[in-house]
Amino acid sequence: MIRIQEVDFDLSAEIANLRKGDRQVGAVVSFLGTVRDMNAGSEVHSMTLEHYPGMTEKALEAIVAQAKARWDIRNTLIIHRVGPLKPEDQIVLVAVTSAHRAEAFAACEFMMDYLKTAAPFWKKEETADGGRWVDARVADDAAMARWKKT
Repeated sequence: MIRIQEVDFDLSAEIANLRKGDRQVGAVVSFLGTVRDMNAGSEVHSMTLEHYPGMTEKALEAIVAQAKARWDIRNTLIIHRVGPLKPEDQIVLVAVTSAHRAEAFAACEFMMDYLKTAAPFWKKEETADGGRWVDARVADDAAMARWKKT
């Protein structure tokens, strides 16, 4: 399941729904990303996330398909918010269910690394010095590169 939305989400309800009715689930791994109040040495007052409707969903569907092909996982969920956000707001939820934890951890980390580096989202932060677009960090690129080796 993939959702791009402006509205917030209930983490507990989303996880419960993801695993509901599947008795083979022995592990649920999730990542929750939130807006920080500092980045690159500046206070962040707000952030706006943009995307290309249609293109973004297709890109996320492709990464979920890759995760399912690589690991023995049961179900996945990606919720990514767009629009204006404030510090402490939830941005993204990536969750994976599987019979065993190792598969779920790997698939969740893989999907999150993809989201940080290659998904068609654009972030603009508002700081005391004005607005600035946020680029992927070198560390994010290195994290994604390791998946290409395996």
